[in-house]
Amino acid sequence: MSNSEFGKGCHLHLIDGSAFIFRAYHALPPLTRKSDGLPIGAVAGFCNMLQRYVEGNTGPDAPTHVAVIFDHSGKTFRNDLYDLYKANRPPAPEDLRPQFPLTRDATRAFNIACKEVEGFEADDIIATLACQAREAGGRCTIISSDKDLMQLIGGGVEMLDAMKNKRIDSDGVVEKFGVRPDRVVDVQALAGDSVDNVPGAPGIGIKTAALLINEYGDLESLLDRAEEIKQPKRRQSLIDNRAQIEMSKTLVQLDCDMELDFTIADLEVRDPEPEVLLGFLAEMEFRTLTKRMADQLGQEAPAITETTAEAAAPIEAVPFEREKYTCVTSAEELQPWIDQIYQRGWVAVDTETTGLDSMVVDLVGISLSVEPGEACYIPLTHRAAAADDLFGSDELAEGQMPMATALEMLKPVLEDPAIMKIGQNMKYDAKIFARLDIAVAPIDDTMLMSYALNGGKHNHGMDTLSERYLDHTPIPIKPLLGGGKSAITFDKVPISDAVPYAAEDADITLRLWQVFKPQLHVSKVTTVYETLERPLVPVLAKMEMDGIKVDRDTL
Repeated sequence: MSNSEFGKGCHLHLIDGSAFIFRAYHALPPLTRKSDGLPIGAVAGFCNMLQRYVEGNTGPDAPTHVAVIFDHSGKTFRNDLYDLYKANRPPAPEDLRPQFPLTRDATRAFNIACKEVEGFEADDIIATLACQAREAGGRCTIISSDKDLMQLIGGGVEMLDAMKNKRIDSDGVVEKFGVRPDRVVDVQALAGDSVDNVPGAPGIGIKTAALLINEYGDLESLLDRAEEIKQPKRRQSLIDNRAQIEMSKTLVQLDCDMELDFTIADLEVRDPEPEVLLGFLAEMEFRTLTKRMADQLGQEAPAITETTAEAAAPIEAVPFEREKYTCVTSAEELQPWIDQIYQRGWVAVDTETTGLDSMVVDLVGISLSVEPGEACYIPLTHRAAAADDLFGSDELAEGQMPMATALEMLKPVLEDPAIMKIGQNMKYDAKIFARLDIAVAPIDDTMLMSYALNGGKHNHGMDTLSERYLDHTPIPIKPLLGGGKSAITFDKVPISDAVPYAAEDADITLRLWQVFKPQLHVSKVTTVYETLERPLVPVLAKMEMDGIKVDRDTL
């Protein structure tokens, strides 16, 4: 079968990547990479699951095509239909969030196609591909135990619960839902789903829903004939909540007609490239799995060297070259930075404002850094200088990016659970963004890392940390703002002067993070930072913004 064809005799496997990740995360104890303290427990479990999958799917029933399908971060079209959809779900654990992009890297390292689509859930991609495979006359096996995917079963499509090694066919769906696969969505629309916050019909569960659908044939017929139902509460629930039930069906119905920028033919099974796979496993410091895969591939396992905090601290002596910092003034200039952030999985962020009170100041600009020595400043609200006014004018200076455009582009990044946002005193920046309807998460804070490592030994401000750990003196703020009665706010600082100052702050923050992150592990204070210091940042920020209620009687 050539790579331009998929049809009879072909077998497509679709792996539910999100299910693999969460099973891996909860199956293993917390694990961090020894060299830098990066959480890797879920990645380790995910790789082991992929390795077992590859080993267990050979022979005459082996797939000819395969892909791991992931949920894309952010909202989907279902949130537009019902803003409370999945609103009851807690956020992903802090130590899991930086592992999301690594599982994508792991999939590609095994040379397996890795797919996700913005605005859609993984289930919709799986549904579209499964339907395409069926229409082409091929077979499709969905590697998942997700009940929402059972509506797809039949006509050459089946499911496999890899953990239980149990295949689910049409009879399995009847056992689970009490109806055939093509009526699963009708039952779900009536019963609702507390996990996904799908409302359904109050007072009607799975068993009752199945009885009703089997009696009336389908949901539409049931709702049209609801007056015939003898039980008063059941009848009234259907009559009163018809619109809600119909919306619920829309929420649970998977989209089988997505427009994809790839075809099943692009998902052909490929052998892993030894150098790429072993390189990734060694980078993650998976010694046992690296050795096992090297033996299977007939290769010599690459050496994995443990690095102490003292050796890791310098990372790489990249010189500070302020003239290389860039000023971003358009969407075209900002997009490459965003692309780089998604590629790396982290970004150091710093805000420049008109003062220190985060509740009243205005945002002036944003700095980003993804690699040491590479940083940019995005000016947003600097004021134009006026010849007759020492303090400038109210008009915006030329050569700035519109704030609305910048925030619209950065909001998905700053809220992406797979991207680590790094800051120095991140609580301040988080409050600035919160006032602009951006919920920054997850976060790392170099000031808190320093405090966890060194407590009262020294000051934890950025200037002190830069001089102590990077042997670099940052640009001072006083020459820019002046002092006394002639002091100005940052929006009056010329953009040409603001760029090196602001971009350097982000650059320094990233370098400090690379120094402190591995030291947390070696100094055995990771637990203090991860479970006490860092989780308090969003809590304290919200308390400071919203206030707290006080019980006068108790006091």
